[in-house]
Parts: sequence; structure tokens; C-alpha cells
Amino acid sequence: MANTRIEPGVPITLQELYPSSQFYKEAVSLRVTGMLSGYSVETAIGVIEDGSKSLKINTQNLRDVSFRVGSIYQFIGELHIEPNNEVSCFTELRQNKNIAFVEQE
Repeated sequence: MANTRIEPGVPITLQELYPSSQFYKEAVSLRVTGMLSGYSVETAIGVIEDGSKSLKINTQNLRDVSFRVGSIYQFIGELHIEPNNEVSCFTELRQNKNIAFVEQE
């Protein structure tokens, strides 16, 4: 029987996602946080932002989730790098969390 192990998502900031970064690799498991700046129900693609950085999020694998633009979300999934090496998209999401209303001490 094959032993399938899902790697934990490494928590990073969007500023740490750039082509020479150790995290900028195809299918690396990551945990990213950012403000949802846009979301299309038709394509199930959203965009999160943190400062001047942004990342496309493919939410097709998530079920029964309602997204609110302007809220802060944390996503765990795998990074997909497009052939032009400029556009990346987070796919194979395993979890998301709206953390906009978490109290900070």
C-alpha cells in the first residue's frame, strides 16, 4: 500500500514569492495570507494582496465557501508557476480561513 503524505503548508508572506526565492517552485506546499481584492464566481479565481504583491488563487477545489472582497484570508495549497515565470497561481487548495475578524492581542 502506497504511503501518501501531504506536506504541510510553509507559512510565508507574499513578499517572499519571487523567482529566486526558495519558495518559488512548482507544486511547493505553502500557506499564504492576504486581503481578497477580487473574486470571480464564474472562474473560481480570486486575487489576494499583501502590500504591493498579489497572487491568483484557484478555489475550484473548495466547496460551499462564500468569499468577501476586502476580507483577509489564509490559504493552504500548492504553487503553480506559469511558463512565462511571471504569473503564479495557488492551486490544489486544501484549506482556507477568513481571518479578517480574528482579534489581535
